[in-house]
Amino acid sequence: MSPSVDAQLSPSRLAELRAAVRRPLEHALAGQAITDADAAVLIDAHGADEVGALLAVAGHVRTRLKGSVVTYSPKVFLPVTNLCRDRCSYCTFRADPDDPQAWTMLPEEIRASCRAGRARGCIEALMCLGDKPEVAFRSYRLTLQALGHTRTVDYVARACAIALEEGMLPHTNAGLLTRDEMAALKPLNPSMGLMLENVSPRLRHKGEAHYYAPDKDPVRRLEMIRQAGELQIPFTTGILLGIGETLSERVASLAAIRDLHRTYGHIQEVIIQNFRAKAATPMAARPEPASVDTARTIAVARLLLGDMNIQAPPNLSPYDHRLFLMAGINDWGGISPLTPDFVNPEAPWPHLTALSDTCRGEGFTLQPRLPIYSEYVDRPGFLDSRLRDPILERAAERGVRLCS
Repeated sequence: MSPSVDAQLSPSRLAELRAAVRRPLEHALAGQAITDADAAVLIDAHGADEVGALLAVAGHVRTRLKGSVVTYSPKVFLPVTNLCRDRCSYCTFRADPDDPQAWTMLPEEIRASCRAGRARGCIEALMCLGDKPEVAFRSYRLTLQALGHTRTVDYVARACAIALEEGMLPHTNAGLLTRDEMAALKPLNPSMGLMLENVSPRLRHKGEAHYYAPDKDPVRRLEMIRQAGELQIPFTTGILLGIGETLSERVASLAAIRDLHRTYGHIQEVIIQNFRAKAATPMAARPEPASVDTARTIAVARLLLGDMNIQAPPNLSPYDHRLFLMAGINDWGGISPLTPDFVNPEAPWPHLTALSDTCRGEGFTLQPRLPIYSEYVDRPGFLDSRLRDPILERAAERGVRLCS
């Protein structure tokens, strides 16, 4: 810990803060959980002293609970299809069938990408795609039929099976899925995911980010995350910053994730992702979250979520890696040596050597991980028995330590 961080944690420095900020930070240092009301105050911390103390305490709590290892998942990004019935105001990934940039990957393309990723040391095959395109597009239904399927989820299952055949471990993020669809995918996926983004129904109002995106209904997304808990699926979720939400709505979203995890124990990772403005979208002129804003939210997430795994995508904030380590993350998410971030193609992945050097400079060791966090591998009910051998093989190959 640097002297400046030591100074931020000293009782004399904390005593200089206003009581509404000082008290929850003192509670966190004492190993006590902060309340939602505390989080609402801390996420609005202002001035160098308050923000510095918040980040210092969050970093201290992270190291106490998670140690000095920061992880990442070596992955291949497989955009199975970018057709989507939703039209989020910030998205350039989705397409209509007649768009020149529209695609649906063929089985041989999925296999080739997985094989190439395996040769480059990748472990995770991220299955990423638009929400229920077969509902919106007749031409896509014909494509599915030609591929031998009537539902996208069945084609995703086939893609996952191909990935397993090629020695990769699938992680599916296919938008809203039913309980039965998740149950069908569980034997093929060590983990799955869905970004909550935000719990506010206001963001579905006219003029807001999700007005044209029925699948971004927060009630439906929370219900899917809850059902994943009932099915004991190791699950990744998170919030998206800067899409029109208030600070209190961020806290409410983090609290909703925390409460679901307290009930089911299945949320393996929480992503704190900052909005990136993209040309030719309705939100092209929307200001992006400031670095300190994202860092404050990460710090509050750490204090509110305790020992849960917290990630910030490194390619979306390439100049803020040290800041986010200070704020309390313990994971960088998926990083690919082979494929771009198709959702944020303007943001290249960091070089692992540089990222490792940054982590080392802050007192951390960067290590690869599996798409399923190691604490879930031996937890009864969370890993299908058919996936156990591939998990152990990939862990041994990459030197991933599994929890005993």
